[in-house]
Amino acid sequence: MATHVITGAGSGIGAAVARRLHARGDDLVLHARDAGRAKELAAEFPGAKTLVGDLADPEKLSWALSHQSLPDRVDSLLHIAGVVDLGRVGDLTPKSWRHQLAVNLIAPAELTRLLLPQLRVARGHVVFVNSGAGLNAHAEWSAYAASKHGLKALADSLRQEEHASGVRVTSVYPGRTASPMQAKVHQQEGKEYDPGKWIDPESVATTILMAIDLPRDAEVNDLTVRPGR
Repeated sequence: MATHVITGAGSGIGAAVARRLHARGDDLVLHARDAGRAKELAAEFPGAKTLVGDLADPEKLSWALSHQSLPDRVDSLLHIAGVVDLGRVGDLTPKSWRHQLAVNLIAPAELTRLLLPQLRVARGHVVFVNSGAGLNAHAEWSAYAASKHGLKALADSLRQEEHASGVRVTSVYPGRTASPMQAKVHQQEGKEYDPGKWIDPESVATTILMAIDLPRDAEVNDLTVRPGR
């Protein structure tokens, strides 16, 4: 039975992936930012284990995980959590830059580092749920896009470094997806939010499961998912 560590399982794409993996009987280890959120996730996904650590403070993740029980092997590490704060370069503060870089880039790098031994044992798979903003940056998306461009670089480097150990690495670049994050983006843009116009999180979950279920003779490096309507 495969073991999957998932960030962002509380909503959107992460919740859709967790539901699918839970339904087929795989073992889940769900990341939560605090003990209260961990309790909620454990209730939502009976039998799942949790890991508590604040992605906004990646320097403390090593300490936090050292006081918790980690799985002996990790078949997939799914980085799905993320934050977004739009703004013009002339208006964004260092605090906003630091927060988005910490959660979207530095924390995934640190969590990967901490779980690499277990990933190597399992010849596992690291999936970075990136964004269309990780390929193209637009006005008012500078900090978020910078964090996602960095995430692509992290994935590309990790793929080459861990190829010999059998660890596969995939970047998924969804377009706008119906989720609480998308609702926040629309609010920041001053636009009305209609989830029916955007990708269903279940569709992105399908692409992620396809990548991790692919036979060992192949590897999906980069996968772009765009709205079909």
